[in-house]
Amino acid sequence: MAGLGKSSVVQRGLTFATGLVECLCFAGALFGWASLVFVLKKEDYFSSECINTTTANGTDLDCSGQDEQFSLVFTIASFLCIFMTLPSGFFFDRFGTAVSRLIAIVLYTAGTLLVAFSTAVMSNLLFPALSFIAMGGILFLITNMPVGNLFGSRRSTIITLYNGAFDSSSALFFVIKLIYEAGISLLPPFLFLSACSVIHLLRTIFLMPRGHIPYPLPDDYTYGVTCGKSKTLTLHITANDNTEMATEEVEDIPVKQEKSLRECVLSRLFWLHVLWLSVMLLRHYLFIGTLNPMLQRLTEGEPSLVSRYINAFAITQLCGVLCAPWNGLIMDRNKGKPRAAGESEQEADLRSSVLSLFLTALQCVVFSVCATIPNLPLQYFTFVIQVINRSFLFGGNAAFISVAFPPCHFGKLYGLVMALSAVFSLLQYACFALVNGPLDGDPLYVNIALTLLILFAFIHPLSVYLHCRSLASKRAINASS
Repeated sequence: MAGLGKSSVVQRGLTFATGLVECLCFAGALFGWASLVFVLKKEDYFSSECINTTTANGTDLDCSGQDEQFSLVFTIASFLCIFMTLPSGFFFDRFGTAVSRLIAIVLYTAGTLLVAFSTAVMSNLLFPALSFIAMGGILFLITNMPVGNLFGSRRSTIITLYNGAFDSSSALFFVIKLIYEAGISLLPPFLFLSACSVIHLLRTIFLMPRGHIPYPLPDDYTYGVTCGKSKTLTLHITANDNTEMATEEVEDIPVKQEKSLRECVLSRLFWLHVLWLSVMLLRHYLFIGTLNPMLQRLTEGEPSLVSRYINAFAITQLCGVLCAPWNGLIMDRNKGKPRAAGESEQEADLRSSVLSLFLTALQCVVFSVCATIPNLPLQYFTFVIQVINRSFLFGGNAAFISVAFPPCHFGKLYGLVMALSAVFSLLQYACFALVNGPLDGDPLYVNIALTLLILFAFIHPLSVYLHCRSLASKRAINASS
């Protein structure tokens, strides 16, 4: 940022700070679902699914059907949250930041209004409401991540920090739970969230670009209400297509050969990254979606204990924004090591990602093992390792895509990776149905199977490491010839 005028430095600082607040307070609210479910149960949402059953001890109320409906709401919303990154990514790459953010604002506002005016009689409104909140939230994240391009060498740190803030925003529903327990209905807090759309709109106009933030960043780059057309055009030539494509808002960047989107998608790096993300994302989604019934089982249905553990889980989610930068710092620090002779910047980026990918997979194994053990106090540690791992997972995913593939394909590839992992995450509902049905409420075998499945994630960092070794060997051969 050297050489920037005072106003530019202030503007970029405000863009970063307000983006952090936006991700922290709004974007990932869906993942605080366990806190909201606690409130919705108190309000008798889907209570018609509860039935009286006769047991040896008399008559009991079986609410497994209610839990299944809540699980289905979360499954659909989380699927759409991730799957819709595919069209959102293409949309973002085609139409830019401003238009994408306007769509996000409309979706988020519609979702919060639907929850605000829903009732137990209209429980089915939760299906579109949570889906809109999820889709609007992920669009907020997608449009904020390129802000990292404004900060050069700290790019990975900013991207992972925003993803950590996205994770921490799951505490929003915890705050709503506390407000509800203080005697306030769901209507006022969700109306307030709807009114905050005015702030999102003002930020879109004054602190975000209309198009895209280029990388590397030109010295005289401007955005917001002052942004204009670039003076020169950069030509991007793909390996399979010699058609010259002019891009706006990019200046003084040398012509270079970029991989085509097709080459990126067909690469081994891409598909192993999809596998890496999918197996771990499934584990996290199933844990969040079944947390309430799991705590009901471990506490033997004691409401105060369930509430205490849900509060503890929600509080740990706040720490996501503190954990995520560690991943970015690991990548940026490793990248800062002296390069070998002839090593390109992209190779240095890939080399720096290996440790991050490995640590993320290792954390997920530890988290899954802890979640599998049916010990109530141990779940405090499970909550901690879960939020650390989820922060590493989302931040590392975005950072890897930004360094492993051309920036011009970031939105499309990020969307495609997330969409494919979302399709895989639909298995969470099948797992929930399996536990509730044939396994008679005992998730032990499903948890063991998921833990073993996570071991496949270690293939990705190994593959990236071997890829970097191969590139180094080729450089050595070329240097000696």
